[in-house]
Amino acid sequence: MKIVCLLGSPRPASNSSAIANRFLQTARELGVETRSFTLNRLTYRGCQGCYVCKTTLDHCVLQDDLAQVLDAVAEADLVVLASPVYYGEITSQLKGFLDRTFSYLVPDYRSSATPSRLSPKKLVFVLTQGHPDEEMFADIFLRYEHFLKWTGFTEATLIRSCGIGPGSVDAAPEEVLREAEEVARRLVS
Repeated sequence: MKIVCLLGSPRPASNSSAIANRFLQTARELGVETRSFTLNRLTYRGCQGCYVCKTTLDHCVLQDDLAQVLDAVAEADLVVLASPVYYGEITSQLKGFLDRTFSYLVPDYRSSATPSRLSPKKLVFVLTQGHPDEEMFADIFLRYEHFLKWTGFTEATLIRSCGIGPGSVDAAPEEVLREAEEVARRLVS
C-alpha cells in the first residue's frame, strides 16, 4: 500500500499537519510506504481551464512543482488531504491542488460510467478550525466529497477538530490524534 499526504496549511507546525502526521506515523508503523508534500513549499499554478487534459493529453499540461504531486496521488492507494479552515474554506494551497485534479477526469466525464482516469482510492480528509461550533463550516467536506468521489476517491473518511487555531499550535487534542491512529489502523489493515 502507498499513502500520499498533502499538507495544505501555510504554517509548517499546524494542527492539521500534526493530525495528518500522526496518521502517517501509524501507517508507517504498520509497514506502509508514505510520502508527504507541504503544498506551501511548492511553486505551482492553478488550473488554467485550457482543457488540454481532455483534448490532447491524459494529464495536466502544466509542468510545475504540482506535476510530481499529481503523479504521486495517481500512484497512491490512499490519499490524506489536510487543511485548516481559512475564511470558511480550505486553504488556497489545497484548493489549487483540487482544481488541478480536473486533469484526472476523462474527456466525457459528465456522461461516462467511469469518469476518472484514477484507480479507486481511499481518502482521509483532515480539517481543523479555530471556531468551536461544529455547525460552522460543516459543509466543506460534503462539498468536496462529491467531486473527490467523481475523481476516483471511493471511500472517504473525515477527521475534524474544532476550536483549535493558531493560538493552540501543537496542541491538537489527544482524542483527535488517537482518532487519526484508529483510522490509519482501520484503513491500512
